[in-house]
Amino acid sequence: MATLLLARHGQASFGQENYDQLSELGSIQAQMLGQHYASTQRSIDAIFTGSLVRQQNSARHFWDSYQSSVDTNSDISSLSAIDLNVPDSYVLPQFDEFNHKDVFIKSNPAFSSQGAIAAEIAKAEVPMTRLAELFDNAMQRWHSGDYDHDYIESWSQFNERAKQALEQIRLKITTLNLSGDSTVLVFTSGGVIAAITAQLLQQGSQSAYQLNKSLVNTGVTSVTLKEQESRLLSLNEYSHLFADGKRFVTWR
Repeated sequence: MATLLLARHGQASFGQENYDQLSELGSIQAQMLGQHYASTQRSIDAIFTGSLVRQQNSARHFWDSYQSSVDTNSDISSLSAIDLNVPDSYVLPQFDEFNHKDVFIKSNPAFSSQGAIAAEIAKAEVPMTRLAELFDNAMQRWHSGDYDHDYIESWSQFNERAKQALEQIRLKITTLNLSGDSTVLVFTSGGVIAAITAQLLQQGSQSAYQLNKSLVNTGVTSVTLKEQESRLLSLNEYSHLFADGKRFVTWR
């Protein structure tokens, strides 16, 4: 029975013009996960990511830390199934996050430009709180399903893509001839993890949204894969971030 580990990327750049980049803390979070898996002798047989920068860089920081931390005498020190220098071998676009900008802009025509959004936020006493409120409103609209024709990718389309992402991993396990007890790690984003989790729990879009809001950066959700059956094993595990106190725990 194969195990799929769905890891959310490290902290990105929420509120910045370019969200798709890891913060310094985000890089450290990914390194901490690598150190944790190495110290606990968690064997990783293959790594995949979506095509986003924050996802791929999380995988790189994880893998560099994992390799440098693993015991050279360990059975897991000679892994060769991962080559992060060959993107075509590990990038699976099905694991990309939904288009945040499109969801935000479509929630209000006044937010069609970065300047308009910044002006609205600047009027608030606590700008970041106001930004979070506006984004929550945008997400509620997207998840409702009442305005699907407005979006580049509606919630229902995104949810179907998340389902395809899970099936893509099944296919990769077969094509790579991985053993039945192999462990595959995927660096993806909160929306994908939440959608897959909701599907496994037979829940709808609102449950997926609530799950998404709780997912921690580099938190890991485990899924067992057996033939055509998938089961949720654990959700949002992030004990690796407590190695030096909870200051490493973030949600953005």
